[in-house]
Amino acid sequence: MPGNPPAPRRNDLDWLRVLVILVVFIFHCGRFFDTDGWHVKNPVRYQSVMVWTVFLVCWMMPLIFVISGASTFYALSSRNTARFVKDRSLRLLVPLSVGIFTHIAFQVYLERRGFAAFKGSFLEFYPRYFKGFYGSGGNFAWMGLHLWYLEALFVSSMAFLPLFLWLISQSGGTWLNAALGRLVRACGAIYLLAIPQMLLIALLNPQTFWGQRGFGGWPLIIYLFYFLYGFIIVARPEMEEQIQNLRRFSLTSAIVLFLVLLVAWKTGGDPQYGRLRYSLLMPCFALSSWCFILAILGFGHRWLGFTNSFVQYSNEAVLPFYILHQTVILSLGYLVVQWAIPDPLKFAAIAFSSFLIIVSVYEFLIRRNNVLRFLFGMRMRKVADRARPTEPATQSINVAAGR
Repeated sequence: MPGNPPAPRRNDLDWLRVLVILVVFIFHCGRFFDTDGWHVKNPVRYQSVMVWTVFLVCWMMPLIFVISGASTFYALSSRNTARFVKDRSLRLLVPLSVGIFTHIAFQVYLERRGFAAFKGSFLEFYPRYFKGFYGSGGNFAWMGLHLWYLEALFVSSMAFLPLFLWLISQSGGTWLNAALGRLVRACGAIYLLAIPQMLLIALLNPQTFWGQRGFGGWPLIIYLFYFLYGFIIVARPEMEEQIQNLRRFSLTSAIVLFLVLLVAWKTGGDPQYGRLRYSLLMPCFALSSWCFILAILGFGHRWLGFTNSFVQYSNEAVLPFYILHQTVILSLGYLVVQWAIPDPLKFAAIAFSSFLIIVSVYEFLIRRNNVLRFLFGMRMRKVADRARPTEPATQSINVAAGR
């Protein structure tokens, strides 16, 4: 209930939060080289890299929304509603708003330069940034490009807030126990939670707003289910126990389903919406996604229940790292892809240099400055904390809307 003492930290969620953001970083470093469209591309693109991209798209952002839902449960269980809304607003809307008018504009500039749609400096481009909306022929990235997640998470949190408050109440908890009792007791029934995602991805037209998959590779509405499931799973310890017990089966099923999809993709090409093949393959993609997530949660719960200075430090750095990473990657990649060196060296140069710059900016600028901490969605440091700059952070300030 809100107002109760904070629940014990979920070290496995801290670890998964840090690790999945590192996966997002690697994912975006590879986007220069796959065959799909992106802001900046390498002159040569590779089908093998596209397989890697699809593999990560399958479970990466859905897992982040599941972790976000789980973190929201703990946030609402340990603070009142007003404080929760204030925290979500400051940590999500402030960095989103700042980003849209600063470094996100620079990403759009690099894209326009890379595809020869504009010539000139960033200062010359900036007034044009406000002409039309990005994705509709214009430039203004109202969704924040990669920061769309912050916007979607805030909207999801506010939309589900009445439901979540009821579910953690006594009456809501009683209903949840009754509604999920059979699902918890029946071995393997946890996989039935994939049905809504399977139906939606098969039925929604990817050429429409609700069906388009420009946000992390999935229709936005599907993320709502992952977000809700994350909340419900940690609210029911029996579900987490079942997920842990089925982790090996989940992983095997996920791999088999994904390999089947790869074979079908290789032999028949991309499925076309409205065809029977699309209606069969896309639900398999959604089921594979859910199996990957259950496997990751299960193995994480089993093996990542500890903490250390690395995960404590990294857990606080997750949000600013996420906010900065794509802008830094694109800025360096825009230059590196033009170099006359082998493409694997390009990838290594982009990944290593970007990581070093992001971590340095965080450690020496953002982490130590309260104004920048605020602008990047972090809690302000107290005087006593600033006197110990090397002490690992113990509070979760993260992109997955943590406690």
